[in-house]
Amino acid sequence: MKFGPMKQSTKEEKPPKTSLASPKRFPNMLPEEGLLNYILDRSQGCRHITLIDPGKQSAEEATRRVISAVGAGSRMIFVGGSTDTPDEVVHNTCKTIQEALELQIFASSQDPSSEEDLWKVPVVLFPGGAHALSPAADGITFMMLMNSQIRKFLIGEQLRGAPYLDKFGVEGLPTGYLVFSPGGKVGEVGQAELIESGQTELVNSYALTAKMFGFKILYLEAGSGASTQVDPKCIESARKVDELCLIVGGGIRSGEQAAIAAAAGANWIVTGTLTEDASNLEELSQRISEVVSGAQSSSS
Repeated sequence: MKFGPMKQSTKEEKPPKTSLASPKRFPNMLPEEGLLNYILDRSQGCRHITLIDPGKQSAEEATRRVISAVGAGSRMIFVGGSTDTPDEVVHNTCKTIQEALELQIFASSQDPSSEEDLWKVPVVLFPGGAHALSPAADGITFMMLMNSQIRKFLIGEQLRGAPYLDKFGVEGLPTGYLVFSPGGKVGEVGQAELIESGQTELVNSYALTAKMFGFKILYLEAGSGASTQVDPKCIESARKVDELCLIVGGGIRSGEQAAIAAAAGANWIVTGTLTEDASNLEELSQRISEVVSGAQSSSS
């Protein structure tokens, strides 16, 4: 789970309201090989993730953006990001996206010229904490913010969220999360000791630690809307721990930047601000297509 900016409160925090909802699964949405195997598969080169912040648009608008992004080549959807987005908003966004993808799968199955598997992309929670969960998601980035200086982001939110995720049947994706300079709000609120460009030995040590903890994924994050992307030398250093799947996000806005991250060893590229800044769906589709092409052209 992502441990980014969270609403601070001195009151006792209540469990997610979605814990009372009847979990609705979308088993036909998942690739046949299963969620984790799909993510770890390297045969398709470096792939793209679209990050949707449910607090920044309606569920319907988020869904239109997702359909456009998937049509342009995005192969996974992350839902999360806002500090204080109510869990019911997160849940409604996940559910609406899943239903729209389900309709696309059905429509493609009726058209011999359409590719049904194009629309079988996972919808994965990337929340600011245990307050923003949904039983409609296929999985959750169950993360440890490894360079946080406080217990809350190392184990606290995980302890709160795990019982509800188990009840929902949402798959936890074991992930180490590292925040790099400039870090943005996630670095500030997560009280992370930001990793600077050139700290390759430190990154390699974190990657080895992630491997020894049993994490399958290592997420290298420069922060939402970052002015610079993660240092490619740091990506290369993490890539030396070959067992890990590398997700890289923050500061990537062009095909050229995506190509740099992919050439350094990224398995997945995440963009969110790019999606939010697009003035219309046509522009969104074009920009994601450029990032996807850049990532694919330089996959290691």
